[in-house]
Amino acid sequence: MKGAATAAFALVLLGRAASAQTPDVAVQRIVNHERFKAAQAVVEKDYDRFVNEIIQLTEIEAPPFKEEKRARVYLEMLRDHGLTNVEMDAAGNVMGIRKGAGGGPLVAISAHLDTVFPEGTDVKVKRNGTVLSAPGIGDDTRSLAVLLSMIRAMDAATIETTSDILFVGNVGEEGPGDLRGMKHLFQQGRYKNDIKMFIAMEGGASDRLTNGGVGSKRYRVTFSGPGGHSYGAFGLVNPAYALANAIGRFSRLRVPSTPKTTYSVGVVGGGTSVNSIPFASWMEVDMRSESRPELEKLAQTFMALMREAVEEENLSRSTAQGRIAVKMELMGDRPSGETSISSPLIQSVSAAIMAFGMKPSFGMSSTDSNIPISMDIPAVTIGAGGRGGRSHSLDEFIDVDKTSAVKGVTVSLAILLAVAGLR
Repeated sequence: MKGAATAAFALVLLGRAASAQTPDVAVQRIVNHERFKAAQAVVEKDYDRFVNEIIQLTEIEAPPFKEEKRARVYLEMLRDHGLTNVEMDAAGNVMGIRKGAGGGPLVAISAHLDTVFPEGTDVKVKRNGTVLSAPGIGDDTRSLAVLLSMIRAMDAATIETTSDILFVGNVGEEGPGDLRGMKHLFQQGRYKNDIKMFIAMEGGASDRLTNGGVGSKRYRVTFSGPGGHSYGAFGLVNPAYALANAIGRFSRLRVPSTPKTTYSVGVVGGGTSVNSIPFASWMEVDMRSESRPELEKLAQTFMALMREAVEEENLSRSTAQGRIAVKMELMGDRPSGETSISSPLIQSVSAAIMAFGMKPSFGMSSTDSNIPISMDIPAVTIGAGGRGGRSHSLDEFIDVDKTSAVKGVTVSLAILLAVAGLR
């Protein structure tokens, strides 16, 4: 059945394009429609509420695996916005349906609830004119507020879409979350067989499209041994030496620049005291590639290097009290893939961006779109609009200048309607 979802979606959008000539013409019909213009006016009038919701949600902690408090608040917001089938699923995603007229496949649009910051981080928003700063405010709290603003604008302007739209606040996008929210939504959730088009929203400019998913594999590697006193047991095998050797071997590995493939040792640890041979030493490793075969090749080479480092340490020092062993645990596995720029989805999204005088830029990254893309479901990640920076830092910021903020929401709405259809 591989390719069935893409084919089904292509038929739907090509049917729309046939009646409207081209995606450009279809989008021009949308942005010139009186109901879209009415929605744009609502977004502008709604500006203060939009900003207040960004602040409200940002000031609710949402560390990895502890998103529930923010999720429950967002769940009630979705319910208050009149969506149907509002629920929190087993993974912690919250979602609701805005019903369409029928005749189109289900469209899902999401923003992630989680941030990279640990529990206890000060998330109080600081304001300097139109600049708001706080951990997680741009990645990805602004996008959560954009979704709400779009729902209000569509309702106030009585916009009816062809497709039902599933609005999602999802968990597990950042780091150790390993896209668990998206994996559940597309592989186990109630809509797993129904979602045929997917849009993820992240911080960033409205003209930035992520149509490719960079795959990644993350391992925690632990070298263990007998341990002992640094003086009395000197000469025994040492897990720290095996770890150091493994890192050295890994650091000299050559990988292709095209398709871009990378690796890094991000965290190391182990040992009990300065005067002890450690019982265990460990590291956490990140490997990424735009190519699925290259990522698999890198992972296999990496594991072979780890085993070679173990063998060398066991041959270099005494194993009278035991040998060095290695345990490699897969911490994260994000699949790769790409939605073609020539696909009906990307063509429609691009047309919506160009309708506002911008030129879309395309790229690859690791986002929630990785999951549907890897399943051959057309997907794209778009920017929520507006200026911002310092993502993943304590002084992360966004600029909510009214003109750019309204434009960001309006462009996002045009993109959504270009995909879901305007009746």
